[in-house]
Amino acid sequence: MASAISANKAELLAIANAVASEKMIDKAIVIEAMEEAIQKSARNRYGAENDIRAKLDPLTGDLTLWRVVEVVEEVEDYFKQVDLKQAEKLQPGAKVGDFIVDPLPPVDLGRIDAQSAKQVIFQKVRDAERERQYEEFKDRAGEIITGVIKSVEFGHVIVNLGRAEGVIRRDQQIPREAARTGERVRALITKVERNNRGPQIFLSRAHPDFMKKLFAQEVPEIYDGIIEIKAAARDPGSRAKIGVISHDSSIDPVGACVGMKGSRVQAVVQELQGEKIDIIPWSEDTATFVVNALQPATVSRVVLDEDDGRIEVVVPDEQLSLAIGRRGQNVRLASQLTGHQIDIMTEEEASEKRSKEFAERSKMFEEELDVDETLSQLLVAEGFAELEEVAYVDLAELASIEGFDEELAEELQSRALEALERQEEAHRAVRRELGVEDALAEMPHLTEAMLVTLGKAGIKTLDDLADLATDELIAKKREAPRRRNNADGPPLRRPQRETDKGGVLGEYGLSEEQGNEIIMAARAHWFDDEPDTQEAADADSTQ
Repeated sequence: MASAISANKAELLAIANAVASEKMIDKAIVIEAMEEAIQKSARNRYGAENDIRAKLDPLTGDLTLWRVVEVVEEVEDYFKQVDLKQAEKLQPGAKVGDFIVDPLPPVDLGRIDAQSAKQVIFQKVRDAERERQYEEFKDRAGEIITGVIKSVEFGHVIVNLGRAEGVIRRDQQIPREAARTGERVRALITKVERNNRGPQIFLSRAHPDFMKKLFAQEVPEIYDGIIEIKAAARDPGSRAKIGVISHDSSIDPVGACVGMKGSRVQAVVQELQGEKIDIIPWSEDTATFVVNALQPATVSRVVLDEDDGRIEVVVPDEQLSLAIGRRGQNVRLASQLTGHQIDIMTEEEASEKRSKEFAERSKMFEEELDVDETLSQLLVAEGFAELEEVAYVDLAELASIEGFDEELAEELQSRALEALERQEEAHRAVRRELGVEDALAEMPHLTEAMLVTLGKAGIKTLDDLADLATDELIAKKREAPRRRNNADGPPLRRPQRETDKGGVLGEYGLSEEQGNEIIMAARAHWFDDEPDTQEAADADSTQ
């Protein structure tokens, strides 16, 4: 009998060690699962109402079984309580209110009990294994990992990563790349999420960071931090651009990434299924970087619009197709790489645009300031585009224009101020006609022109304005890049998507701080209407 007990002890420990080793989890978790399974079986044998505990010694395999009972004066629950007389037999010196141990004989597990215990152990081990997998991968987002393709389900590739599985979703695969079961594949870990069925490990071969990490593996200077990839943009499986900079003036960043006879870049290209990669020197100067990003096209001129984050690039007529690229690919990648919206224009288009803007501004000054054509054109030629610029520019700067004197400058500023006042009055009349409350005119940063825009959008009361989020009020509209369907066709823009719509006042260039001030000022009356908490409490106490 003693040998049988010894064998059972050894068998329990052997099972615990084998499971812990196979699943790569702590042996203590397996022991805990076994104890829980034995407790469950014992409750089935002695009654589920009992508070039964089990302890399995991880060194000897000895199993101890007991129930916990409370010492009371008068027993009401015979399963969980004992009187003082019975308690003295179990534990001398026990007092009323103590919780004591009532030892139980070991139970022989029947077939059903054993099956139930097995399920408990498996579930506990499975949970521990999932937690171990999550802990192993949760901090590895951004790493490249190698696995074996297990299956392809509904276009998504399931990858065996050894002790876990990952998925390359259809939109994160390289187009036209064939995924075959059993093949090895490299991918970037983009995200790891905890899930009831285990950790969800999302992989990508289309992410720009995958290409950046591949370069870090192939180019020691990038791995060592001597060369840095500042920006990357990809059209997976087709073309990509990366902007690189060297922190050592003696090392050419482009040459180091290309390698001897292109060996380094070719290794990356092969991994990306022949994706063509343009390696571009990065520059802090936006205009220079844009010119580099549009390679191999030649750029004549770059015009920056810092307020809107847009860039106009002028190219020779014969370079237009090259600059835009097939299906707009080159300008699209350059836009992603630089983080700016890029409009491609030919010399002829740029000239026409400048002429049109010059004529429109000259006409505006001529009418609003009541001056002749020559004077209005001179103002435009000096860089003035708005009435506000004339009205509020330093008088000395205006008087310094060739042919101007201080008297003329003062007269122009006076007329500009009068014109602005006329415009304000006209907008005020329209605003009131739209039914916009005068209270909105008291909000900071809002002009009458802005109030007209709000009124046309149906925002006519303080509550209407207060209900808006800051982005809904000031966010700028994002437009598609200017492009052509061919070198000779007219410029095209894709239809504006819902997600591209900006805020109601997006065209006015208000900052986020100004937008917040407007919204908070509009909401102030909400708090004014609420009685003071202390006053309300005092009023209640007097009633």
